[in-house]
Amino acid sequence: MRFLPTDEQLAFVRSLDALLAAADAPAAARAWAAGDHTPGRELWSRIAGAGVFALAVPEAYEGVGPLPVELVLAFVELGRHAAPGPLVETVAGAVLVAALDEPVLGKRLLPGVASGGLTVSLHVPGAGPYALDADAADHVLVVDDRDEGAVLRLAAGHGPVRASADPVRRLAVPGAGGEVVAAGPAVAAAARRAARWARLATAAQALGVGLALLARTVEYAGQRAQFGTPVGSFQAVKHRLADTLIALEFARPLVHGAALTLAAADVAAAKTAAGEAAYAAARTALQLHGAVGYTDELDLALWLRKARPLRDAWGTPARCRAAVLEGSSAADA
Repeated sequence: MRFLPTDEQLAFVRSLDALLAAADAPAAARAWAAGDHTPGRELWSRIAGAGVFALAVPEAYEGVGPLPVELVLAFVELGRHAAPGPLVETVAGAVLVAALDEPVLGKRLLPGVASGGLTVSLHVPGAGPYALDADAADHVLVVDDRDEGAVLRLAAGHGPVRASADPVRRLAVPGAGGEVVAAGPAVAAAARRAARWARLATAAQALGVGLALLARTVEYAGQRAQFGTPVGSFQAVKHRLADTLIALEFARPLVHGAALTLAAADVAAAKTAAGEAAYAAARTALQLHGAVGYTDELDLALWLRKARPLRDAWGTPARCRAAVLEGSSAADA
């Protein structure tokens, strides 16, 4: 099993990093939180132009996927730059539609996802009442459990946008009714596959958020002084930063390994490790930045307020640990 990215994969990461840095993703995220999707949609087009969404779309529908390893590398960068929008849900929605193997539906949705022309939000059973960024998505895919089996529909609108711990993650209840586009056991199986990809992409995004928080905190600790000395030279601060780095670096191979296997237990383990590491990085960043860390004016807040929601999105730590135990028990049987 190979954990190190290839030269081609590293070149892809560097190009995406440069693109996101030049596009001023934090400014787009602030506009998105205020309900202005224009800068975010422009950034979305650039991300799509880099081939990110095509990684989840099969070649038959104008994509290059499925390529989960490359997708994970991309989502780490999206997390590091605080890119807004239903990134995870669009990818997971593409995986769901592709797994159904229905050419008419695939041709209707997947080329648009790959090109960046379509944004998708996704709601599956057990994910709570809300869909992410339903107000900005071109389609809200909803999987319903009904007496006759699972049904996939395009929701007819959505309810009011609700407050979130992360203002950039805008939540709404999908509307009832809408066009039913698939039904039957295949929908349930496709939804489970899509949820696994969503969990993996969220783990990668959380890892990127944690890495951004650590980098910004290390930089600030080298600038902030007490008693004429940078606080980064204090032993207690060094230990706190080292613990944060270790947690993130322990999570990284789990995320990469899960992308290689796509096993449910591996993905759950990666999600747990990355989510907890990102949340710990947020707590460290807030403490070491002091009072300035609480201000919304500081871009640090964009990452601080993502860590907890990402830790719980697409599987809380408790649910993911249960999935790991369930997978271990099945392997021992």
